[in-house]
Amino acid sequence: MKKFLSVSLVIMVSVFTAAVCTAEPPTEPILRIETGMHTAKIGRIGVDDENRYLVTASEDKTVRLWDLSTGRLIRIFRPPVGEGNEGKIYSVALSPDGNTIACGGWTQYENGSFQAVDYFIYLFDRQSGGVIRRISGLPNVINQLAFSRNGGFLVATMGRSNGIRVYRSSDYQQVALDEDYGDNSYGADFDGQGRLVTASYDGYVRLYSSSFKLIAKMKAPGGNKPFAVRFSPDGSKAAVGFVDSTKVDVLSGNDLSSLFSPDTSGVNNGSLFTVSWSSDGRSLYAGGQYTSDGTPIVKWSEGGRGARRNLTAANSTIMHILPLKSGGIVFSSYDPAFGIINGSDQRTLFKAPSTPDYRDNQQGLLLSYDGSSVQFAYELWGKSPARISVSEGLLTTQVEATNSQLAAPVFSAPGMDITNWKYTYGPKLNGVELKLKPYEWSTSIAIAPNGESFLHGSLWNLRLFDRVGAEKWIVPAPGVVWAVNISGNGKVAVAACGDGTVRWYRMTDGKELLAFFPHIDKKRWVLWTPSGYYIASPGGEDLIGWHINNGKDAAADFFPASRFRDRFYRPDVTAKILGTFDESEAVRLANEESGRRQQEASIKQALPPVVSIVSPSDGAVVSNSQITVKFTVRTPSGEPVTSIKALVDGRPVAAERGVTITPKDAEQREISITVPEQNTEVSIIAENRFAASEPATIRVKWRGKKQQDEFIIKPKLYVLSVGVSKYQNPDLTLGLAAKDAKDFAATMQKQQGGLYREVVTKVLTDEKATKDDILDGLDWLQRQTTSKDVAMIFLSGHGVNDQNGIYYYLPVNADIEKLKRTGVPFSDVKNTVASLAGKTVFFVDTCHSGSVMGQRRGLTDITAMVNELSSAENGAVVFASSTGGQYSLEKSEWGNGAFTKALIEGMSGKADYTGKGKISINMLDLYLSERVKELTKGKQTPTTTKPSTVPDFPVAVKRQ
Repeated sequence: MKKFLSVSLVIMVSVFTAAVCTAEPPTEPILRIETGMHTAKIGRIGVDDENRYLVTASEDKTVRLWDLSTGRLIRIFRPPVGEGNEGKIYSVALSPDGNTIACGGWTQYENGSFQAVDYFIYLFDRQSGGVIRRISGLPNVINQLAFSRNGGFLVATMGRSNGIRVYRSSDYQQVALDEDYGDNSYGADFDGQGRLVTASYDGYVRLYSSSFKLIAKMKAPGGNKPFAVRFSPDGSKAAVGFVDSTKVDVLSGNDLSSLFSPDTSGVNNGSLFTVSWSSDGRSLYAGGQYTSDGTPIVKWSEGGRGARRNLTAANSTIMHILPLKSGGIVFSSYDPAFGIINGSDQRTLFKAPSTPDYRDNQQGLLLSYDGSSVQFAYELWGKSPARISVSEGLLTTQVEATNSQLAAPVFSAPGMDITNWKYTYGPKLNGVELKLKPYEWSTSIAIAPNGESFLHGSLWNLRLFDRVGAEKWIVPAPGVVWAVNISGNGKVAVAACGDGTVRWYRMTDGKELLAFFPHIDKKRWVLWTPSGYYIASPGGEDLIGWHINNGKDAAADFFPASRFRDRFYRPDVTAKILGTFDESEAVRLANEESGRRQQEASIKQALPPVVSIVSPSDGAVVSNSQITVKFTVRTPSGEPVTSIKALVDGRPVAAERGVTITPKDAEQREISITVPEQNTEVSIIAENRFAASEPATIRVKWRGKKQQDEFIIKPKLYVLSVGVSKYQNPDLTLGLAAKDAKDFAATMQKQQGGLYREVVTKVLTDEKATKDDILDGLDWLQRQTTSKDVAMIFLSGHGVNDQNGIYYYLPVNADIEKLKRTGVPFSDVKNTVASLAGKTVFFVDTCHSGSVMGQRRGLTDITAMVNELSSAENGAVVFASSTGGQYSLEKSEWGNGAFTKALIEGMSGKADYTGKGKISINMLDLYLSERVKELTKGKQTPTTTKPSTVPDFPVAVKRQ
């Protein structure tokens, strides 16, 4: 079974695809996926001389900066993008000093013509994220970029027969070019003397002097299409890898004469097209499509003349390899993934993909009759199946590989003999080849239930053909279309795509109706319409957001969906799409039912501010607890900034109110804060009347004198625990909610003298849990908690949403018909959480069964509340008892509800997975997830959401 794309597709897609776009990037917001990791292949990487940073370039149209020692994402760089291929990044280079990032790819063309000119190289400032310069005038896509060893020059290799161009880094003026190339060029490298070597698909390797005069032009003996070429550290040799051969050649660095070929005997599949030397030149590395128990990187000792061994690397094609100064290498792969292999040949870091892998699972894409339920698989070959229900807004991860209620694709029908369609260039219908674009790889088919048409998926497009092969419609796909299916009613087409999405299309005309992205963690997911109305799991809404171009000469902005939650979080809309097959009609019906008004303001008019920290730089060393943070604030919408917050490890330490920043251009400001005597994350958030900005975050490393451990004061823990079982309205009665609240408080009380010097609890149950009592409890918590303390809120009982989706916790005296007067509104909880000075943990168990809202609503939707509480501006860690439309279950034999039972067990020590005696947020999350599913046999799935600004921290110790 074929596991990977052919190497020609992996590498050459940039040259042969075409899409319609204009000379200026579009100005309208574009919905994009954002997972914190690339969602398409990482074709190129770069490192600085000190090996502090790694940059990665991807066809997902982003460049990302990582801390090379930890793999932590530092910043995302966003060039302008458009539809189709416009904005795909094929090449990246980091200047030796680590200050400048150059990137290019399909970064501009006109009218979809191969003869078009004016592709761009973007130069970004690493610290600010801004565009320093745009180099224009390149005649084709930029396949490779490389800085000279001293940072003085930048070379670009291009697609087709356009050769190379060299730019002076002091002013980025072109100083040399060579257009005498016969095909694409993907390889270029400088040596320490400033000489340049390149490789081209025309078969030649070229050597240039430090003044860029051609010294030698030789055909390498190992293959016809040399891809990568790398100088040895001393410049005496050059290694070459090929896309059409399993050979690797080593040539003379002086005249390109052949020296030797490393041993590749037994490498009889794929190719070793990317090469690198170790920093000391003693080892030679190569990788590509060669597979042997995964996709290894091959290493030769003695500079390539010695023994060969396979090193564990990735699970798909190795795209790029670079040496590290301490020994070993860093690499990227098609997955997309990247990793580090140290000098002892151990893989010490691996950043895995965040997207599901739909390859080789055409038969596993199952549909319900109306297309509203889809079964897919997270892993290659159909492993880890799961099911999403659009109507219920529920993801189920514990399902059987087959399901009698769901139908697989149909591959044959009378009079329709479709052949040669899987992983080929020439699919046929009844012996006649279908009309596709040049080099368009065929991947999937599904025949309609009536046998009159069929879907066809490919590398680039989704099509509907009639039974004689005439194209009825075609739509561009966001990635390789690995699997397709058609609903039993014949109205909906579904495609599983290479970007990790499952998408629904209207069969009549191919119009997209819905898109679904499940994160590989199997917890977070988001489902959305083309206009951005969405439903998501807790923690899942920021998996999508709006990309907004700022012209050709500036970095684009990105705003996660959570910034527009009030407007676009619409489960009621997404649930109606497959009933109406029209987004506008679904919105109209949902608004009519809820009484909402249609909001006319555009996204661009309601944008939040944008913040960037100028200093200290990320990773800066501090020795004084008082630091000054300099930052810039922009207001893209022109809406005035109303407040600015500084956070330390996710909690507020300083704020400015009543500010009136209005310019769209960046305005620099500064704020003084106190940081603890430890490594710390510092964030700045700005707000306007619409929303808060995304936090600008840096990490500072403490190197000052620390207090002795015995003088460190332990925090106090304040617990507000509320549970109602015996409501005044007997129809609301529950069994164990009040007991859950008492038992949780008692469990935390036992932590006194352990992690906490004192534990203070306020328990409100049944008749003591009136609305006034609960509001007083929130006020008590706010007044008592200092910046050195920890606050916990536990809510158990009933929660409901009103007709507008606003959440209310029901106190003992609640009246369902008078929610505003008798319910505790979410706004009161949120305002308390946002104002608490210390670390805040919120436990919510309010999705118990029962017809709480009669016919108006059967289930409580707490997702919006959970996501808002755990946003950076509010800063709470939230543990929710269930997800989506699930109920929270309780049984007398457990003694508590399933969630509380697992919570108490975890806090009492069972979540101590490391055996070190401390239970952290992440440990508790893992224990709750597994234990609740075990207790309820998969019927209840708890969720945990934590702000990106809050690091993991201990919440309990294991007491003897």
